[in-house]
Order: sequence, then structure tokens, then C-alpha cells
Amino acid sequence: MIPSFTTQRVTVADGVALNAAIGGSGDPIVLLHGFPQTQLMWRHVAADLAADHTVICPDLRGYGDSDKPEGAEAYAKRTMAADVVALARALGHERFALAGHDRGALVAIRAGLDHPDVITHLASLDVLPTLDMWEVMHGTSAAVGFHLYLMAQPPGLPEQLIGNSADAFFGYFLDLWTNDPAAIPPEVRAAYLKASREAVPSIVADYRASAGIDVEHDEADRRAGNQLRMPVTVLQQDWGAALGFDAAARWRAWAPDLEHRTVSSGHFMAEEDPGVVVKELRALLER
Repeated sequence: MIPSFTTQRVTVADGVALNAAIGGSGDPIVLLHGFPQTQLMWRHVAADLAADHTVICPDLRGYGDSDKPEGAEAYAKRTMAADVVALARALGHERFALAGHDRGALVAIRAGLDHPDVITHLASLDVLPTLDMWEVMHGTSAAVGFHLYLMAQPPGLPEQLIGNSADAFFGYFLDLWTNDPAAIPPEVRAAYLKASREAVPSIVADYRASAGIDVEHDEADRRAGNQLRMPVTVLQQDWGAALGFDAAARWRAWAPDLEHRTVSSGHFMAEEDPGVVVKELRALLER
């Protein structure tokens, strides 16, 4: 639980309900978690923003205590973005700001493209848009994203391999991507591992969708010249230096009203350096 927040289970589609933590009052902002996490990753940021905003932190479909339908088609980011819009609407919010980390950021980007009149502001933490991600991954540098290729394979082997060593697999990323291990204390780490261990098929399906239908949707938007119309803030590690591309330029092609910031923390920045994340989100909301 995020301290002082209440939890609601909200139906967002046929057979799919999301578990959401809700707190505060004021203009709404929805915070979407990443891999291999749950809504709990926002515990510091959400508590600060709740001083003057209504803050909604759902578990994405397929993760945490939200429902887990079968099949990669159920995890198209278009479908997951529609979940978020339906969740906010069910809670009485027709328009809202949206921030996402990692997988949640991919959902947020799709929501911004598909629902430009609903998303007022958008923040992305430490990803590239799906199409760009696949375009920049090449050669030996792509080894850093081995899990993307593993979970893109047809159903069967990825689920078996990961399921047979779930704690080692998910724990590997919690360790590798964290500059400050104290940022994810033992009880939080245990909660992430338990949630991920119980969601192997749906997590794999989420990644499999990003190697298929999500790419198709991004390609269609690029051909049509569709962009994110709202103010956008991107917080990112220095991926460009590591993988040899201009991250800000990649983002600028999608988001004309862009603030792109390079951070010094690890991947789990909302837990490692929540003060910076809060500062940037508040600056975004003022634009």
C-alpha cells in the first residue's frame, strides 16, 4: 500500500479490472509503473503529488493485483492505454495528466497518441517509443536488451524458462538496473518478486505485444505524421552515449513540445531519486 492512499478495484473492459491506489485531491494525474514492478514504485512520488493533486496509481493489466487476460493481443499498448482512460473516467476524470515508467511509459505514449484530447500532460521515464527502441538495438550493444528478444519469441519456451527461475530472472533486473540498492528495500523487493512470479505469462505477453502489434501501431502513426500534442517531459539515463544514438532527437520527432532531461540515477529513478522526479513532474504540470 502507498501510505494514506486507498485501494479500489475498477472494471475497465470486459473481464478486466484494475487494482488502483488513489490519494489526494485536485487536478488528476495517473502514474503507471514499469517492469518488474507494481504501483508501489510510485510510493514516494505519489505521496508528494497528493498534497495538491488527485493521484491514481494502477497496476497495469497483467501485473500486480490487476486482472491478467491471456494472449499477446490483450496487451497491445492501445488496449492498455484504453484501460487507463476508462479507469480515470470511472473515477470521474475526463482529462488528466499521465506519467509512466518503463512499460508504463509505453502505455502512456500510446494513450497520448490515441487520446490527445484526454491527456493534458505526458511524462516518460527511461524508455524510447517502441518503434525507436527496436530501431536503435543492433549489434553487440543489443545484448543489454536480451530480455526483449527472449520474450518476443512464440508462446511456450519464454514462459517455461522464466517461470522455472522467476525470482532469479526478475531479481536480476532489480539488481542490475539499480545504482542504489537501498532504494528498493527488502520488503519492496519481495513484493515485486512475488507479483512478478505470479504473472509470468502476462508479463511475457506484454513484451511479446511490443515486438508485434505495438510496432505496427507506431509505424502507422509515423507514416501519418501523428505526434504527441501535449507538453511532454522525458527523463532518461544517457542511453544515447551507451548505444550510439541521439535520444533527444528521437523523442523530438514524436513530441514537438519536449523537455528532455538526462538523469544520474539508475533506471528505477522514482525510487532512487524521487525528489528529481517530483520536481520535473511539477514543472511539466505548470507548462
